[in-house]
Formats: sequence, C-alpha cells, structure tokens
Amino acid sequence: MFLVACNDDDEPTPVAQEDIVDIVVGSDNFTTLEAAVIQADLVSTLQGDGPFTVFAPTDDAFTAFLEDNDMSASDLLANDDLAGILTYHVLSGEVVASAVMPGEVTTVNGASFYVSEDANGAIWINGAAKVTTTDIMATNGLIHVLDYVIMPPSSSIAEIAVAKTMEEMPEFTQLVGALSRANLVEAVSGDEGDLTVFAPTDAAFQALYDSNPSWNDFNDIPLETLTAVLTAHVVPARAFAQDLRTGTSLATLNADAVLQVDLDAMTVGGASLNADMLNIHATNGVIHVINEVILP
Repeated sequence: MFLVACNDDDEPTPVAQEDIVDIVVGSDNFTTLEAAVIQADLVSTLQGDGPFTVFAPTDDAFTAFLEDNDMSASDLLANDDLAGILTYHVLSGEVVASAVMPGEVTTVNGASFYVSEDANGAIWINGAAKVTTTDIMATNGLIHVLDYVIMPPSSSIAEIAVAKTMEEMPEFTQLVGALSRANLVEAVSGDEGDLTVFAPTDAAFQALYDSNPSWNDFNDIPLETLTAVLTAHVVPARAFAQDLRTGTSLATLNADAVLQVDLDAMTVGGASLNADMLNIHATNGVIHVINEVILP
C-alpha cells in the first residue's frame, strides 16, 4: 500500500506505508520466504529501521531451487544455516534498481554475490537468479524480486572439478589429471581470486587424443604444450554467461591465447559451450563447461 506525497513540482511520489515484512506477508507469492523468515527469527530484524534492500525469491523460485537440490521445504526450514541463506539475499542500505551495477556486492551475510547484466538489460545474481520485479518500496527499504534462490559458493574451482570425478558418472577426470601434471591445481584453488574456467569434458579430451594418434591421455602431451593449453582455458576475471557478449575477446592466463566470444554459435575460443552446465559458481570464480579442448 502506498500514500502519495507531492514534490516541489507537484508531481505525485509514492510513499511506502508497509515495512519489508508486511509486504512479504501480504503477498501470495512469498509464502515460503515468509515461513523461512519466521523460522530463522529474522522478523524483528527485517522490521527494523534498516534501511535494507532485499532480493526476495518467489514461491516458484524456492520450488525450482528445492527441486534442483533434491530438498523439501521442510529440509530448507530445518537448515542450520537458514538465517545465513536469507541474509545472503539482503543488502545494508537502500539500493534502487538503477543503482545496481555489475560486479561484486557485499551482503548482510558478510559474503559477496555477483551482479551481471545480460545483453537484454536484465539483472542477474550469481548467474542463477534473474531480477524480475524491482523497487517495491517499503518504509524501511525496498524489495527486488528474484526467480531463483541464491547461495554463497562453498567450494573452489579445483574442489568442484575433483568432486565431479567422484560422481556415479564421473566427469573432468582428464582435466583434473592434466591440471595436476602441469602443477596448476593450486592456481584454481582457494577462496580468493576471480577466475573463469572453460572446462573441457572427458569427451572433449578424448576427441583431442583421437585427433593426435601419439596421445592416449594427458600424460602423452608434452608438458610445455599441456601447460599452454590449460592456461588458455582460464580467464583472470569472474565472468558469468550473462556477462559475455558476441564479438568480445577474453584474455587468458596464456599470454598468447585470446578467446573470441560468439554467442550466436554458442562458442568461446571456438569451443562449444554446454548450455546445461554454465555458471557453476565457485569461491574463486566460475566454471563454464565446454565440449572441445581449446588449442592456442
């Protein structure tokens, strides 16, 4: 609900009459968020003076997130870190949509999320959640609506890749082995840094071996060549898919390799992007899976 005030030009300006919690409770689209805020004992906080900027997932957003993570709403509400998950969606201060700029943003949680703007001008968080409605004004801040739940990453690029090798249908066994042989695991490890790794699948490596009869696996590739190939897959910046633009060039850790982006063909550096495995968020960057090995 809004009151209307007049500015110096006698133009009506909406004045919020409800706080953030009132707006959430009064909406049919935020029932899961409402339950989570109550369970996490954050009602009084979000009714405080603030001001706060809340990126609020809808019920559909929670449903999609829970399905993707094989969780129920009860599982979520029982999560020991529920308050941390919710405060990852909250900024201190009032940030209207026009002031939301691409880049790193520190949340009330203490962890950062990353804002991207896609080619159509839409705002995304961590490459996963799209802002669908903006600037719902409250007495103690404002709300932007999300179509997915965002989570702070908990594993590094290296840890994610290694974990994939241990799944029932393992992936990245060749990439992890190659990184280890080239002594590059540490370069993609840890919580610090901003990297983008275009990660070839095992099938991509097998296609490379098939085209080079003297190579049966990464151990057969001369070390200097292997290092040059691997570093050509790493961009020293955190770039989500929404940040990429056709016609742009991406510098890599290999000074001699620059990757050309062609989103019409869904390729980077000539390698096809796996549309189902983009924006894998890590503590030190982001992974995009590719179906070919990039050769510098």
